[in-house]
Amino acid sequence: MPGVTIDKNHCKGCELCVKACPMQILSMSDDITVRGYFYAQTHDPSRCIGCRICAITCPDAAIEVHTYGTNFVLFEY
Repeated sequence: MPGVTIDKNHCKGCELCVKACPMQILSMSDDITVRGYFYAQTHDPSRCIGCRICAITCPDAAIEVHTYGTNFVLFEY
């Protein structure tokens, strides 16, 4: 099962990941970081498919997607 880790101290609240997630499992937090930003969070992590679009979209590299015990193959020739 994939997992999303968001470093809230690096997130600037641009919401690009929220808009990019095909499964709509990301949302913005109601809390503010010490830098004054609302940060992205997962609200339904069990629906994550591990596509990594959120991590690719994040301009601040604040998101990591982990796949546990699976082989992730983008293309098979």
